[in-house]
Amino acid sequence: MYIGGSIFLLALGAILAFAVQDRLEGVELTTVGYILMAAGALGIVVSLIINGQRTERRRDDLPPPR
Repeated sequence: MYIGGSIFLLALGAILAFAVQDRLEGVELTTVGYILMAAGALGIVVSLIINGQRTERRRDDLPPPR
């Protein structure tokens, strides 16, 4: 999951948690919204960590300057 997908999960979770007033039998939409927001935040953190590690590795692969 990349940053775009994580932002989508955050937005969808916020909509479900704060804006939707409907009721579904057996489903608590507020809780589902909070879970989606947590998954989106975790996805952003993991994406940034993986991207940072990838950037450092590429710098090591470059030949030394002349």
